[in-house]
Amino acid sequence: MLIGIDVGGTYTDGVVFDRGEVITTTKVPTNDNDIKSTVLQVLDKLLLQQDKSDITRIVLSTTVVTNLLATGKGERTALLLIPGYGLPANAYDISDDTFFLKGGIDFRGRELEPLDEKELGEVCDKIMAAGIKRVAIVSKFGNRNDNLEKQARDYIKKHYPQLSVTMGSQISGKLNFPRRATTSYYTAITSEEWNCFVDEIDRALTERGLDCEVHILKADGGTLALQVSRDMPCETVFSGPAASTMGALALAEAGMNAVVLDIGGTTTDIALLLDGMPLYASKGASINQRYTHVNAFAVRSIALGGDSSISVNAGQVEVENYRRDVAACFGGKSATVTDAFNCKFNLNIGNPEFSAAALEQLAGSGMSKDELSTTVVTIVINRLQDVITDMFKEWENEPAYKVWEVINKRKFTLEQIIGIGAASRAIIPQLAETMQVNHLIHQYADVANALGAAVARPTLVVNLHVDTQTKIYTLDPGGVRGTLDNPRNFQLENARQMAKKHLQEVGKERGMASYTDESSFFMEEQFNMIGGWDRTGKLFDVGIQVTPGFIEEFKGVKI
Repeated sequence: MLIGIDVGGTYTDGVVFDRGEVITTTKVPTNDNDIKSTVLQVLDKLLLQQDKSDITRIVLSTTVVTNLLATGKGERTALLLIPGYGLPANAYDISDDTFFLKGGIDFRGRELEPLDEKELGEVCDKIMAAGIKRVAIVSKFGNRNDNLEKQARDYIKKHYPQLSVTMGSQISGKLNFPRRATTSYYTAITSEEWNCFVDEIDRALTERGLDCEVHILKADGGTLALQVSRDMPCETVFSGPAASTMGALALAEAGMNAVVLDIGGTTTDIALLLDGMPLYASKGASINQRYTHVNAFAVRSIALGGDSSISVNAGQVEVENYRRDVAACFGGKSATVTDAFNCKFNLNIGNPEFSAAALEQLAGSGMSKDELSTTVVTIVINRLQDVITDMFKEWENEPAYKVWEVINKRKFTLEQIIGIGAASRAIIPQLAETMQVNHLIHQYADVANALGAAVARPTLVVNLHVDTQTKIYTLDPGGVRGTLDNPRNFQLENARQMAKKHLQEVGKERGMASYTDESSFFMEEQFNMIGGWDRTGKLFDVGIQVTPGFIEEFKGVKI
């Protein structure tokens, strides 16, 4: 049996899934101040009627890291950058605690300028005086040669052992220095809190006598073993939107061009399916308006949900970007978006009389409840339409979208709106009618995120760079760097074999060896290097991955 748990902004959902059948579901209010207790409350409810020995896998979709980054409550961290030559240092300012160090590596991985340890010591003195206990060290082209990062790390460990160090080359082996620096910084500031969360989950599962695989859902719709996530907490950011996309894929008709709207109590997450496949963000996940090296679906979240509050000021109706309470039809004290749709379309959600009373009270003498509900519905539908239209324009610039158009020799045509989340039953049918497109709301739409998490399989991406002239190769993840034994005879097939071997080794370390046979190459490039009139060597870049998808046990959801 599989368990999926999704932590949403308003509710946390859970499912037990086995052999194509949803065995049981549950839903509890999310306590943002204590995510761990919320997760365990759901888990305990799911286990009430289940034999613990039958549980083989648990997948969590959590907001721990997302909340830390959104609220700025992560651990204060100093970012030590070694930018080398090129853009001015201030082009890389990421935080107020950013420091720049001398030293330089070129794109071939050759050291151009050494590290200045005296300068490093002076910077560390400032960091210690500021009360900072954690640093992230990132050098430009450190993914090709991490010696400067290692020197800085070793110096700090020797002279400033109170400081905890994160190395950028260990976080990402991809090019693009600003994104690697940003990813490393966000990894460092969330590391302590995330590891405390993992510790608490570990203890709780042990106390409950559970001995099964435990995974975290990543932003790309794949999973990561809980223990492996200790070193890469940023991979778990935006796991909620990823869960909604995977949930839609699990429930929807295959091969459709669709927009997925996950309408919760607080927010709406929107994603795009091209021929039934999710669109990925080509520049990686954007955190606080900075791109990272975290692979992620092209998803947008907006502050609009079923529990969004309604206000009337001087006759002007507004749908607020926050929630005060649950909808009045479920016992809340004030009118919400759900109440407006409930009244307008006689949806019979919860107690419709409570919806009507709340709207009448809010409308006052200036308008009727019917006028108020109509106005709210119009505002919500227009806002969602505008966001979807804007996202279509944004998506058109994504490389995957353009490739799809070339391959299919046609423009994208929206065929379906897939609604998931607690508020989708109220809003999606009206939105689909307005946009003149079909819609789908599955019977398990309310817990689709938890189901998407439960059936998602582990993912892994390996990148290899080889320079036969310098005889150096680098492998990511892990920041592996080595020397070729026979560079003159090295060919693309050798690069493929090397990348696949590393994929298998890392997969074994991460407890996902059984999935590495399902890998595929997504990038294969080779370039000749010329000196004078002769070829002096070759550059190879190879990428191999275990792509997101459903685990073998998933056979489709029975209706």
